[in-house]
Amino acid sequence: MGCVNKLKKALNASSLSIDVETLTTERLVVMTPSDTKDIIDIVQSLNYQATPMWHFKLSGLNCGKCVAKVRAQLDLFDNSDIIALSKNELLIATLVDPQTIIDSIKALGYQAESVDIDTISEADSTPQTNTTDSESTSPQSTVTAPKTDLPLVEGSHRLHYLIQGMTCASCVSSVEKALANVDGVESARVNLAEQSAMVISSETAETINSALLKAVSEAGYQAELVQDLAASQSQQQQTLLAHQAKQKKHTIIALSIGAPLMLWGVLGGNMMIRNPLDQMAWGVIGVVCLWLLATSGRDFYVNAYKALKHKRATMDTLVALGTGAAWFYSMLVVIKPSWFPHQSRHVYFEASAMIVGLISLGHYIEAKAKSKTNESLQALMNLQPHYATAIINGQDRSIAVSDINLGMLLRIKPGEKVPVDGEVVEGHSYIDESMLTGEPVAAAKDINDFVSAGTLNTDGSLVIKATGVGADTMLSRIINLVREAQSSKPAIAKLADSISAVFVPVVVVIAIVAAAVWFFIGPEPKASYMLVVTTTVLIIACPCALGLATPLSITVGIGKAAQAGVLIKDADALQKLSKVNVVVFDKTGTMTMGQPSVQRVFAPNMTEQALARMVLPLEKRSEHPLAKAVTRYWTAIEVSEPQQFENLKGKGVTGIVDGKNVTIASLNHVQTLSIDVAPIQNGLDAAAKLAATPVVVVVDNSAVAVIAIADDLKPETASAVASLKHQGIHTVMLTGDNRHVADVIGKQLGIDEVVSEVLPDEKSAHIESLRAKFGHVAMVGDGINDAPALALADVGIAMGSGSDVAIESAPMTLLNSNPATVAYAIALSKATVKNIKQNLFGAFIYNSLGIPIAAGILYPIFGFLLSPVFAGAAMALSSITVVSNANRLRNFQYKG
Repeated sequence: MGCVNKLKKALNASSLSIDVETLTTERLVVMTPSDTKDIIDIVQSLNYQATPMWHFKLSGLNCGKCVAKVRAQLDLFDNSDIIALSKNELLIATLVDPQTIIDSIKALGYQAESVDIDTISEADSTPQTNTTDSESTSPQSTVTAPKTDLPLVEGSHRLHYLIQGMTCASCVSSVEKALANVDGVESARVNLAEQSAMVISSETAETINSALLKAVSEAGYQAELVQDLAASQSQQQQTLLAHQAKQKKHTIIALSIGAPLMLWGVLGGNMMIRNPLDQMAWGVIGVVCLWLLATSGRDFYVNAYKALKHKRATMDTLVALGTGAAWFYSMLVVIKPSWFPHQSRHVYFEASAMIVGLISLGHYIEAKAKSKTNESLQALMNLQPHYATAIINGQDRSIAVSDINLGMLLRIKPGEKVPVDGEVVEGHSYIDESMLTGEPVAAAKDINDFVSAGTLNTDGSLVIKATGVGADTMLSRIINLVREAQSSKPAIAKLADSISAVFVPVVVVIAIVAAAVWFFIGPEPKASYMLVVTTTVLIIACPCALGLATPLSITVGIGKAAQAGVLIKDADALQKLSKVNVVVFDKTGTMTMGQPSVQRVFAPNMTEQALARMVLPLEKRSEHPLAKAVTRYWTAIEVSEPQQFENLKGKGVTGIVDGKNVTIASLNHVQTLSIDVAPIQNGLDAAAKLAATPVVVVVDNSAVAVIAIADDLKPETASAVASLKHQGIHTVMLTGDNRHVADVIGKQLGIDEVVSEVLPDEKSAHIESLRAKFGHVAMVGDGINDAPALALADVGIAMGSGSDVAIESAPMTLLNSNPATVAYAIALSKATVKNIKQNLFGAFIYNSLGIPIAAGILYPIFGFLLSPVFAGAAMALSSITVVSNANRLRNFQYKG
């Protein structure tokens, strides 16, 4: 966010007349009479890039071929990027003069006219020219201060890939290294649980994609660029189901061969080669087991070969070496028993078969559990309907959601989901937004209100105008952010990554050393013991659990948070949130509704109805927020029109109502008029106790009433503070309000510490002070003035109803703007980090204990040697345990 603040300061400091409306890391919208080039020069002076975005209304295009002709023409312009193009409109980012664009389209026999960037074309809309170049401004332009929209590019592009062939933490490390070594890649994150990768690159997908695919291929894996997130999620699910079915088949085949063999040995059956008949019988079984290894066990050997080609060792290397050694030793005993002492002529075909079967069983159960870890993201993706009812030429038509263009009119019937983001242009209804925000109460929607894709229309019929389609809907942005967060790694994962990079080679060395020890100083039959120990060490040391420990918990935790209306942009923020000792709240809009309302009315000598008939005729004509609060308070009272009205410009209003001179103004203004306020002093004192703003009503130069107006606290604020204190977290309210108002509110809420009369640029200093005193700090805010503090805090939490700048500053956003969700987010973060630690502990303990036992450390004391079959079962169990433990998070419930 330093970039955003830096640019904002530069724009404000320039000699140009610039009114910044929107500024994020990707978008700048300003109102200015200056030339677009002047704005771009300011941006480029800070080493950023910006391209003007122009919106054109098109006519004369009748089919897809017409659109294709226009696209081909526009592709001839350098430094241009077509954002959206349909038969009715064009949205393009380009340095080319807009008049040149219009002329090039006219040359094809079509018509184009520039419109305001935020104006969506309709059949009867009046075109407004959107330009900052006076030479190209249309004479009919109604925009005197044109709006310029500049998409800012900081040089980073996010690319998502599906990866095939990864089986363990070592594979993740190999893919990450391969991707990170490609020129232009800034960072790469690989998720074993989702078999996916996210690459942040300074190059576009078109430029760098082939190099990335080649790098992954050379590392021994396959990658596929994700063009459509919804399609890729469906493809991932299908791949997971196919993998699940494949592992189930392999399990059945392998165990149907291995189980009878193992049972034969357990029940005392002969597994030694004593004569030619034994050779023939076990030779047939050996051939059957070779077929098994070539079919059900094929993936282990193919992947191990690929890893060897790339001078790498993975889980498949261990399995291939273990099962291959067991089969090869047994076959050698069958073919040439004379090469071995009598005691060593034991066959281990059941070990190779059972290991393949048990590991395949583990993979099957693991795949089945994995399909549940991402249910929350899948649920978000399923929110958007596939079809919508569009109003075309006055007729209702069912069209695919993908065919909806900006500005289209759509009818939303009761019980239907909203297909895209839009603005209500007709009707009234209640929209259930719980699936996006977690807020259970349906929100009332009237004309000019906005609705989001995926929400549910519960009551009346609405007609909306599409304002956000495709990837530009709020739902799509949430899905993308959740997906990116699930691919990110917290600091705790770095330990697992560093160990997994060297884990398999170390295990191979341990197996070789153990084999040597047993061969040279072990008891007879040395060859048999050596084989058993080597195979067992290789099999039991699978790093699957290590690779799944972190990503599965992160996937479930961040998805669970999204379902509750908490949007977490990075997994590291989730870990930091679990360490928070103090939560700092901004007051206005965070703890309060952000909408003033009447608290009490003090009229000692008249009824409220009589007062309302004096006040409402004037307040209804005022646009001041306090006046709107008064008119909302008395909605059911019929009043007459005033005989005279005057707006006092920020001080109040005055006029003549029913022949009486009425003034409604602030206390300061009334006192400047030398009007005695003694008759209403009790009302003024009561307003002060309520921490409310007193609005004084004067009738014929006599103060007759006080209307106490305040910004109501959100109903959940008190419970939010109580929940945080219950968790042992110190609560602070940081506000610019006067001390009296802040103290009253702080006492009402039970806030531990109130810091008042703070200027915006002083908030950051208070954050630093609180960090020095208490440790990790979380800041919750919603305004532009909160952005620096949000960025400076260990964890910044923005209200979803707040400004874009605040949301961009914070790694977490509360979509429902409910402060009580902060306590839920902290509790969930602690549960997630605890779950990760449990998984990592389990994985490390499993390997730390399993490898020495497999190497035979207990044999000299207890005469106990672990069987390779039990090693395979233990390996499968470790992965199943980690996956099952991660899935426990799906049942997380916070009782604050």
